[in-house]
Parts: sequence; structure tokens; C-alpha cells
Amino acid sequence: MSMNNTPSGERIHIGLFGKRNAGKSSLVNALTGQSLAIVSDVLGTTTDPVLKAMELLPLGPVVMIDTPGLDDEGELGELRIRKAYQMLNKSDIALLVVDAACGMTAEDNAILERILGKNLPYVVVFNKCDAIDEERRFALSEELGEKKHIFVSAADREGIYELKELIGHLIPSESERVLIRDIIDPSDIIVLVVPIDKAAPKGRLILPQQMVIRDILDADAVAVVAKEDELSSVLARIGEKPKLVVTDSQVFGRVSKDTPADIYLTSFSILMARYKGDLELVVEGAHQLDQLDDGDTILIAEGCTHHRQCGDIGTEKLPAWILKHSGKNVKFEFVSGTEFPDDLSKYRLIVHCGACTLNEKEMQYRQKCAVDAGIPITNYGTAIAHMNGILKRSLEIFCK
Repeated sequence: MSMNNTPSGERIHIGLFGKRNAGKSSLVNALTGQSLAIVSDVLGTTTDPVLKAMELLPLGPVVMIDTPGLDDEGELGELRIRKAYQMLNKSDIALLVVDAACGMTAEDNAILERILGKNLPYVVVFNKCDAIDEERRFALSEELGEKKHIFVSAADREGIYELKELIGHLIPSESERVLIRDIIDPSDIIVLVVPIDKAAPKGRLILPQQMVIRDILDADAVAVVAKEDELSSVLARIGEKPKLVVTDSQVFGRVSKDTPADIYLTSFSILMARYKGDLELVVEGAHQLDQLDDGDTILIAEGCTHHRQCGDIGTEKLPAWILKHSGKNVKFEFVSGTEFPDDLSKYRLIVHCGACTLNEKEMQYRQKCAVDAGIPITNYGTAIAHMNGILKRSLEIFCK
């Protein structure tokens, strides 16, 4: 996959935080060598978090998150500050940008404590260092002690190369995450069931389907793609038994009936749950669908925002299936995009999408919020498999 085509959820997210006019937007431009962010001397030029997907050499594909100033004022300013703090939940690396002439302020120290509390890789970036002398630099370094920091000037590019190198060393050296490669072997045949209905995007596959196909090819295996009404005939015509059938969750029940018992079966959503979060946690959450009572409220959360169409899985199909399965008069609330409630106490269960547009950091944050609040959380695929009585079967491929 080209770095330019790397999905946002697969990029390193670098969040820039600091007070108004500390130079966050200027630093984005300096790091990328492009005029991507609007720069002005007017306080509060950046009023909402701005996410820019780009290539940051030598790091590769990243998302730079330019956030509002932490010293914004008024009722609207408080909302902007809250948005800035929310961006910590999806940042893989945090850059705290400080005006070197002003030094660390109460706002800077407050967010630095939050960064340290999250064990988030970080750098304190003293910007505008061209305006201070060596004595001032020494004093600022003494104040921070062993906390990671660097002096730069976004205006004349001093220290920018060194900052890039420092960021590069902060990226976790974890083993490469894979969607499906670790459970298949070279030359295995994997059949992917992809419904094409009104909700399907025109002229392309949705992101989880693209990602699974790529991972299959990287494993030197074979991907066969079919619609749900073609599965039986495709299985009969292949001539060799596939190792695995991966289906879109909304046709899980039908696909299970058409897939012989000696062929493994799972869904794109379950693969995504394993890839970006805690599969065991969402499996436990799915069983809570049997414990619902009248009046319970279920939160259905999606990571992306998209145009709702008739038959939308999140707002129409899933609630209908849950009502039928539980036989209870439960209520539903819906959130999408970057919105995720701070207070989860009112919910009996959270049902999350596959999170293909969220990065691993944010999905794990949302799951941790649920755990901390004592609220069960599951996702679309595991919930639908459970309601169809095939959850155990859909997990067998991971237990072999």
C-alpha cells in the first residue's frame, strides 16, 4: 500500500498541544515543509482540532493534529480546550509546544501532567528559541530537568531536523500488527463475502474489506470475493476447500448456513476487534445482550461520520435485531465520529463499530473508558454473531 494511500487509522498520530500563539501551526508547516496550517498573530486562529494526513520523512505516513490553544477564553473557549484534551486520546505521540520567551505556564504544566499520566511518548518543544539567549535556554532546561525537551524555531527552521529525529525515536518499536496473516498459511483460499446493497459505497470496497484483502495477499494466500447470494455456488466451483470464510456482519446468519461446518467462519468486524482492541472484552460484552431489561439504554458508537441511508446497520438494523433478540423495551442513543461520552454511567451496554477509521490508540481508550466505568462493551460483529447463535463458531479460527 502506498504511503499516500495509507488509511488515517493506520498512521502514527502526532498531536500538537499548547497555548494560543505558541506556534503550533507554524511548527506543523516547518515539520512538513509545506504551508498546510493557517498561521496568524491573531490569538485563537486554530478554533477546532485540525487533522492533516501527510508524509513526514523519515517517519512515513502520519496524521498531524493541530489543536486549539489551551488558554482560550469564554464559554466557547472552554469547549475548544475540551476538544484539545480529547485529542490526547487518539495521539500516539504528543508535542507540547511552548513559547520559549514565556516558558512553562499553568496550562502547559496541566496538560504535561495529563500526558505523563497516560504514559504517552512526548516532547516539550520550546518554540521561537531565536528570541532567547543561551542563559534563558539553560534556565528552561533546568526547570524541566529530565523531561524530554528541545529548542526550535519554526520561523527559521532551527532544530526542526533534530525534532524529526527525536520524534522518530519515540515511535513504539512494537511488532507489526496483522489482521489475518497470522491465522492463515501461504496458498490458503480465503472467501470474502461482500454484500453490494444501497449502503455499499459506489465503485469501491469499504476499508476493512480492502485491508483484509491486502493482508491475505501479503500472506501469499488467495482471496476469492463473492456476494452473499453467490457463496454456495462459489464454494462448489472452487474445486478446493477454502480454509476460511470472512463475511460482512449484516449477513452473518445467512452465510453461516451456506458455509459447511468444516470451514472456518468469521467476520470483518471480528477481525477488526482483534486488530485494534481487546477481542476477549468484546466477546464478553456480547453476552450481555442476554441480560437486558426494560428501560435499559444502549449506546451505539461509530468511529466515522457518514450519510445515513435506509437500512443503515448502526441506526436501523442493529437496534431492530437487539430488540428482537432481547424481547425487552430498551432505548438507544447514537454517537459518531470523534464524539464519545465522558460519562458512560447511564448505559447498560456499548455496541461499537469495527473502528476502521479510528487508530488503535483511540479504540483502546474507548474500551478502557468502558472498563473503568464498569459498562460492558462489544462491537457489531461479535454482537451479531451472538444474536445468530454462531459466536463460538466465529471464534474457532483464533483457537486452532
